[in-house]
Amino acid sequence: MKFNASMIAEYLHGTIEGEKNITVTNISRIEDGKPGTLAFLSNPKYNKYLYKTGASLVLVNNDFELERPVSCTLIRVENAYEAFASLLTLYQQSIVPKTGIENPSFIDSSAKLGTDIYIGAFAYIGANVCIGDHSRIYPQVFLGDNVKIGNNVIIYAGAKIYDNCEIGDNCIIHAGVVLGADGFGFAPREDGTYEKIPQIGNVVLEDDVEIGANTTIDASTMGSTIIHKGAKIDNLIQIAHNCEVGENTVMAAMTGVAGSTKIGNNCMFGGHVGVAGHIKIGNGVKVGAMTGIDKNVKDNNTIMGLPAMPYDRALKAMVLYRKLPEIHDDVVALKKELKELKEQLKK
Repeated sequence: MKFNASMIAEYLHGTIEGEKNITVTNISRIEDGKPGTLAFLSNPKYNKYLYKTGASLVLVNNDFELERPVSCTLIRVENAYEAFASLLTLYQQSIVPKTGIENPSFIDSSAKLGTDIYIGAFAYIGANVCIGDHSRIYPQVFLGDNVKIGNNVIIYAGAKIYDNCEIGDNCIIHAGVVLGADGFGFAPREDGTYEKIPQIGNVVLEDDVEIGANTTIDASTMGSTIIHKGAKIDNLIQIAHNCEVGENTVMAAMTGVAGSTKIGNNCMFGGHVGVAGHIKIGNGVKVGAMTGIDKNVKDNNTIMGLPAMPYDRALKAMVLYRKLPEIHDDVVALKKELKELKEQLKK
């Protein structure tokens, strides 16, 4: 990566304040920026670092107002965060991807391979697998029989895709992901043991889905567990059998979704959310971290807490929770006073 301010400003449709020919070769955080690096500022909490950063070039929003002079060159853009992300994407695209088939690896003779693909060493490609054009399968990936992989898909090392699963175009699956393992289905017997219910369905990822490292998505009992177009699932998440996650929904790490739950489009889940089974969460729902959802949620609600409740009510509950020791002491004191009053009235 080596760009000057003029090149970056032209690409981002931004305006320069400072040295137009200054060159950067790397990126940095604004709070510990170094000469020759590019940083960005979008969160007001970090404004103070702009005036002492060592970064040579900083992206800021058009409406950002300087409080005093700065030593770095600024590029003003409509949205500094999005502009920085765009530059990272440009940099990533400049890296030449791996191609070809490494050995040793196993590829069943019935598998259909697209053009310009990469298959890393020790990968296993099962019977009737279809891999689309420009896809990259990293070492030690397992693709079971009849798996379908779209175009421009990246599957990182050690991911396991069970039989019959389907992955759309432009998906990214990170290391350690398991798609299509058996759903947690067991029928209790009279003797107290459990009979396993066969899980004969699959997992379907639509286009532009990203699945974080060590996340597991279970196959459905019948039909498909579906992650719809554009959804982004973080690391260490469990999505159970027969679930659906709507388009462009995002989930932060440690979230768990129980079986047969349907989640709408454009939802946002904080970390460590727990969702009960067989419920429906509407479109545009925002869920605070560590929330427990045990019933249906209507469209465009913001919820938080355990059990989940409207956001403003949850904040009040949290305030009261923090005051519980004092409230307990007050109740004990009142009970003592009441007891003393009763004893005086008896005299």
